[in-house]
Amino acid sequence: MRQFGWPRGVAGAAAGWVMAHRGSNRERNRWVVSLLDLRPTDRVLEVGFGPGIAVGEMARVAGQVYGVDHSSVMLRAARRRNAAAVRAGRVSLFHAPVDRLPGLTGLDVIVSVNSLGFWPEPGERLRELRGLLRDGGRIALASQPRCLGASAETTERAGRELSELLAAAGFVDLRTETLELAPPVACILGTNRL
Repeated sequence: MRQFGWPRGVAGAAAGWVMAHRGSNRERNRWVVSLLDLRPTDRVLEVGFGPGIAVGEMARVAGQVYGVDHSSVMLRAARRRNAAAVRAGRVSLFHAPVDRLPGLTGLDVIVSVNSLGFWPEPGERLRELRGLLRDGGRIALASQPRCLGASAETTERAGRELSELLAAAGFVDLRTETLELAPPVACILGTNRL
């Protein structure tokens, strides 16, 4: 299970393959991207891009997609998966943890799918991310709990926790969307108002 949080070596590559090919993972990422209402002028950052599924979906619409992931194994996988968009300069992916982001500002959208649980001090990280968004910029945090016995109640609890973290970081106009998988996925969307 640790390999899904921080993929390393051969076992990490295998975990990345599972993440990229599991139907529920692909559906979850596509669904989250569909909630973003992306425009061709948007500059988007994904924190914890894993094998790059959402990066590829966002690159079809957004003008520029950036991504950070603390796993070099996932960086290689995501660059391969999105090689054409990387070569075209529409996708830039970085090997960096969330607490040491590259110098990005004026972003339109920030998204993170099932990675916040691996962040050090998530509340502080969310405040830092808010500082990277333009006025009116949007954030989306998605969680599909993967713990043993996860249920709709587990997802509801995770959604409430994400919502509370976003509110404490200063995001407004929070709303929750749910995708009925087993277990369900909660996506909390918010807006940055300066």
